[in-house]
This record gives sequence, C-alpha cells and structure tokens, in this order.
Amino acid sequence: MKTTATTMHAVRGGAVRSCLLPRAKAVVTRRRYHAATQHYSPIAAWPKRATSALPRLKGMKKKMHATTEDVSWARAAPEGEDEEDEGGRGSPYNKITVGIPTETFDLEKRVCATPDTVAKLKSAGFNVVVQKGAGVGSDFSDEAYESAGAEMASSAADAWKCDVVLHVRAPTTAEAGKMKEGATLISPLQPAQNEALLEKLKSQKVNALGLDCIPRMLSRAQAFDTLSSTANITGYRAVIEAANELPRFLAGSFTMAGNVPPAKVLVVGAGVAGLAAIQTAKNLGAVVRAFDVRPAAREQVESMGGEYLTVDIEEDGSGAGGYAKEMSQEFIDAEMALFKAQAAECDIIITTALIPGRAAPKLILQEAVDVMKPGSVTVDLAAEAGGNIATTVRDKKIVTPNGVTCIGYSDLPSRCAGMSSTLFANNVTNFLLSMGDPKEKRFYIDHKDEAVRGALVLEKGEMMWPPPEPVKPPPPPPTEKENLVSKDALEQEEEEEEAEPPVWLPAAKGALMLAAAYAATLALGSGAGVGAGLISTFALSCVIGYFVVSGVSPALHSPLMSVTNAISGTTALGGLALLSQGWYQMGVVAYAAAASVALSAINIAGGFLMTGRMLDMFRRPDDPPSYEWMYSLPTLGAIAVYAWLTVNGAATAGMHAMVGLTSACLCIGAIWGLSSQETARLGNALGSSGVALGVAATMAPMVPTMSAIALRDCAAVLAGGGAVGLIIAARVAITDLPQLVAAFHSLVGLAAAVTSIASFAAHPAAASDLGHKVAIWAGTFIGSLTFTGSIVAFGKLSGFVPSKSVALPMKNLV
Repeated sequence: MKTTATTMHAVRGGAVRSCLLPRAKAVVTRRRYHAATQHYSPIAAWPKRATSALPRLKGMKKKMHATTEDVSWARAAPEGEDEEDEGGRGSPYNKITVGIPTETFDLEKRVCATPDTVAKLKSAGFNVVVQKGAGVGSDFSDEAYESAGAEMASSAADAWKCDVVLHVRAPTTAEAGKMKEGATLISPLQPAQNEALLEKLKSQKVNALGLDCIPRMLSRAQAFDTLSSTANITGYRAVIEAANELPRFLAGSFTMAGNVPPAKVLVVGAGVAGLAAIQTAKNLGAVVRAFDVRPAAREQVESMGGEYLTVDIEEDGSGAGGYAKEMSQEFIDAEMALFKAQAAECDIIITTALIPGRAAPKLILQEAVDVMKPGSVTVDLAAEAGGNIATTVRDKKIVTPNGVTCIGYSDLPSRCAGMSSTLFANNVTNFLLSMGDPKEKRFYIDHKDEAVRGALVLEKGEMMWPPPEPVKPPPPPPTEKENLVSKDALEQEEEEEEAEPPVWLPAAKGALMLAAAYAATLALGSGAGVGAGLISTFALSCVIGYFVVSGVSPALHSPLMSVTNAISGTTALGGLALLSQGWYQMGVVAYAAAASVALSAINIAGGFLMTGRMLDMFRRPDDPPSYEWMYSLPTLGAIAVYAWLTVNGAATAGMHAMVGLTSACLCIGAIWGLSSQETARLGNALGSSGVALGVAATMAPMVPTMSAIALRDCAAVLAGGGAVGLIIAARVAITDLPQLVAAFHSLVGLAAAVTSIASFAAHPAAASDLGHKVAIWAGTFIGSLTFTGSIVAFGKLSGFVPSKSVALPMKNLV
C-alpha cells in the first residue's frame, strides 16, 4: 500500500507531528473490505501502541529527526513485499488476503479453492475472498464458501487485487493486468511458452510462482503436485469416455447367447495419467497393454496388471523430472511399427506422451488409425499440446471413414470438476501453507526452500526462472602423492586401465576371498568357544536373508520394509528377559526394559497391520476375498498347548529350542512370501505367527522362575504396546503409511539401544567378557543409528525436514 503523509493528517482530532524517533515505525498494511461498495479501500489505521506512545514522546530527551527517512508511515512499503514486521520476516497471515477469482479459460469448470480449503486457510489466519460463482462449475455454492468464512466479491477485479491470488489455469494478460504491485500469483505458468504473460506480470512487479515448476522429484513436494493430481483424474476419465463410445463391453462374459472376449486397451505412456488409465481399464475387466520409453515404467505397469510392450532396440528415454525425452529416429521407427501392429488388435488406444516445452510427439500415425477395427476408440490426452494421434482434433469428437471414434477433449479434468477441484485445492493450499514460516504464521518467499525456489518464476517483477542448479559438493582435494605424479606415470596408468585384465584375475580374486574366509574361520574358532553356535546362526541367517530378499518383487518393497520392520520388533525379547526378574529387584533397569518392550510391541502390532493395509492397495474389485486370517488359528492353538505344557512342567529344553527354530523359519517364510503378490498376504500371516512364537519361546523357559506379578507385568506391557500400535496403524491415512513405517522403525532402534544399556546396567560384571561387551556396544550403536536415521527419514517424508542433501564435514573418511 502506498501511503503519503496526507493520508494520516488526523489522528485523535489533531495534526500528526512529522518528528519521530529514528526507530519508531508505523507501517500501515491493514486493508478493509467494504461490503457496500464491494471494493478494497486503503484506510489508514493508526496502531494503538504508536497512539499511546504520543504523550511520552513529548518528554523524550533524545534528539528528534524530522527527515523523510525517519517518517516511516510517509513511505510505507508496498503491500506484498517482504517488509520486516515487528514479529519478524514477512507478513503475518492475518494481514494477507487470498483471492479466488473465477476461471475464464474455455471449458474450465474447476476452482482452485473449495469450502474445506477456505476453512483451512481461515483457521491458519488468512483472509479469503472468493468471486461469486467461482465454484458453481464444481458444485460448490457461494453459501458454502460463506459458511467456511470467505468474503464474496461481486467482480473479478476485487479477487485479482488481493495480496495472494490462486488460479487453476495460467491467467490471461488482461487478468494479470488487474493484479496490484507486490502481489503474489500462484498458478500454472508454463514460463517457457508464455512470454507475453510473463512480460505483463513483470510490468505489474508481482511475485509469480508456477505450480507446474515445482520440482516433482522432491519428496515433500508430492503434497503440492497439482500435475499428478490432475493427471490421475485425466487418465481415469479417458477410460470412462472411451468406454462410453465403445459399442461393446470392456469385460469379457460367458453367456448362453455366446462368449464375449474382453476388450483390448493400449496405453501409450505410463506416467501418472497412463497408470491411472491402466488401473481403471483393468478394473473394468479389459486386457491392458502399455508402452513407455522409460525402462523404470515396466515394474509399475506390471504391478497394475498390465502387459508391458517393448521394441527390440535398447534405448533409455528417461528425462528430467520424471518426463520422457525425445528418442532416436531408429527407435521411433521401431515404435511406429509396434503401434501399427497393436492398432489392428486393440479396441481402445489412449495416448499420454508429453515433452515439456515441446509440441506433443506424433505416435499413432494415420496408417495406424486406418487399420483399426470399426467401432474402435482413440483418446488423446495430449490434444492441448497438438496431440499424439494423427486424427485428433482438439476439443472435438470425430469419426473417421473406417469407423474409428477419435476423442480430443482437453477438458477431461473438468468433466470430474468436483473431485478435480478438491485435489487441486488441497495441493495449492498445502503449498501456500508451507511457504514462509508456518509455525510463526508469517508469509514470505524463502529461497532456501527447494520447492518454493523451484516454483519461483518472478520476484517483484524480476525473472527468477529457471532456478539455479543445485550446488554440488566440491571434489576432495588431491593428496600430495597425487600432485607429485608425473605426466609419464599418468599416461602409463591410463594405458594400464585401457588394457584388458588377465583371464586369471577373477579366479585369483575369488581364491583370495576364500583364503580370507578360511583365516576368519580359524581365528574365530580359536576364541569363540561357546559362541561358535551363535556365529554359525548369524552367518547362515545372512546367507538365507540375502537370497530370500533378492527375490522380492520391486513393487512390493514397501510392504517388505513394513514386514521386516515388524519382525525386527523382536528386540522386545531382550527387554522381556530383563523384565522377568521383577520390578523391585531390577529398579530403574526394569523401567528401561518395560519401555523397550512397549516400543517393540507398538512396532510389531502396528507393522503387521500396516503391511495388510498396503497390500489392500493392490487388491482389484474382482479379486477373491482373503482368508489368510485362518493361519492365526493353528498358531494360537500351538501357543496354548505350549503354554499348558510349560505351566505343568512338561516343556523340555529341546521343545523350547524347536519352538524358537519354528519361529525363525516362519519369519524367513514371511520374507519369502513378499516375493510375489500372490503370496504376499501369506507372508504377512507367517510373519505375525513367527513373532508370536518367538515371544512364547522366550517367555516359556523363564516362566518357572517368574513371580505372578512379573508375569502379569510382562503381559500388560506387551498388550498395551500392541494396542497402541494397532490404533495408530488403523487410524493413519493410507497416503501416510510410508512415513509411519519410518516412525515405527525408529522405535525398533530406540528399543535396541535401551535394551543394550539396560543389559549393561543389570549385569555390569558380565561386561568384562569380550563377547558381551561387543554385543552391548554394537546394540547401542546400531540402535542409535537406526533411531536417528529413521527419525530423519520420517521428517523428510512428512515435510518437517528439508529434503536437500546435507554435506557433513569429513564424510568421505567414513
């Protein structure tokens, strides 16, 4: 707001003196919205603190300065700038007004704020102004916005004059001209293609952040990713539109009238939109094939149940930011031949290929459309960028002479306007609330925030795009020896590197490794004594674990992490051994052991429930119901019989050992089960059974010497921790499961460290034994490392910790 001295000529009925203390500031940033005139008016509002200080100014003995530099209200900073307020950097939320104008782009029905996100912004402290009718296309009424706390503006100009303006589409130059100097625009901008818009925004001296420029590979930016949210709906809607035009079922059927084979769908481009199309078509019963130039897409396609198509030429089309790059002509020719062959077989072709800053590549040529069957359908999701299919007409549906229906709608998100607006608004609101300092509720543009800096296109009218490349750590300085190497030596070294290694070298390396293994065997055997059995168990476990885990499907890595995380909750066994000796005898050690058992129990129960919820994400509507819960029945029965034998003194040492061995085999079987989707649920059931038997095998030998109170306490701590874990895992949102896996894993590390420390405190004399000492130090170190690393991972996934890499000093020495 530009303020002159004349706007402040009367305060409390008197003339304002132009003399102030050098540090006295009264920057006026408040604005009032006049409902009667429906426009904003800059009304001068004298702060109470400055007014109450006027009488005291008369008695000040300090020298007064009447220069314009000291009269801060006579030259208040423009609104929207990062002026320093009394609370710190930027502007407080309650002085920021967010504007939501109506979208004017052809066929656009979405709105960038819903009543729910308006309420979220209001609760944070922002003022919100919504243009009347802005949400009508998405079925959000003006009354709903008013109930959420928004003020309704009758004209677009009122919404565009706000401090922060949110928009679904890039504004027109006329709309950009309505923005005030210093305001902030958050919308898609496509800066490489919208030069005229950027020039207009420059002249307005605004801050412009492009939602399409947010770094998509940044983990915390997933909550801001409007492109993925929109593409997800676009892919879904493409299949619905195609199914509406296709004159047959997508799913196959077997009736007395005849058999109908399922429709065949080809999806070109397995990005977010392509994967959504694959999933939707598969759920509707179609046979889905997909092609993508990025090899990493193969696993994603197959995890959705699609068939991944390839060409004979090996070439990686992975580009920056998750997009594809332009391929060689040889690859393109093979690609065209593949598409033509598929076009003759498929009933529906959906294309999604885009290259940032370029026209969409032509993938389905006229000759491919000509060989398609009558009644077939093509849907081009790249129609707005020129289209991937030769017959595409933007925003039209045409029928070719051979009876192929070609759809080129560019408004597919608006055909699910309510859901599209909800997801888009959630992304934008998350981004807005992440800017500046959310804890202090202050808004400003922070260049240290990777998401904000990546999205920043203009700052106060100055071009800030593209963002600078991330700073790479400098290479380590050469050592003195490296500096003294002569040129001849370097040339000789290069020649040696270029020469092929001798044929015998691999065998010699293998023989040396085998010799080292023999030496380690003899060294450990000479001093291991009783620990030889433990070393054997450890070595065999490493070998088995390597081969079992290496066979797990990449699509199931997250459930695998959750299962192994739950199994690692067997850190509770050490705590139970300490807790079994009683609270009174162990004192503080017992409390530490109880904490270890409770933390491990939270991880065990919550981990297996999380795994089940993750596997539910892979379920299809036509999948049969799951009955893996039946595996718990024999497990509970076996534990009951084992407990009865133990209480009656019939359980032998051999029985305890065999139960422990069965527990280990079941845990290994759990990891094996995660090798494929067909056996993943079985693996989860085996894992929970194995951990339950492990706890029973640990407790059983101690039961005869335990008091009833100690036994009750152990059961109470286990049950309490397990209940907490189940409640947390059941209530967390499905999108937050990866963060919860990291959080639970930190509990395992903390439990291991606490158990090791408690073990040392309980048996200090045993610490003189080398094996016990190594176990204590290793448990404490590895547990602490796991705890801190998992907490940092949780913070990064949740957005609490910046995702950029941290270069620790002397890290290359580790």
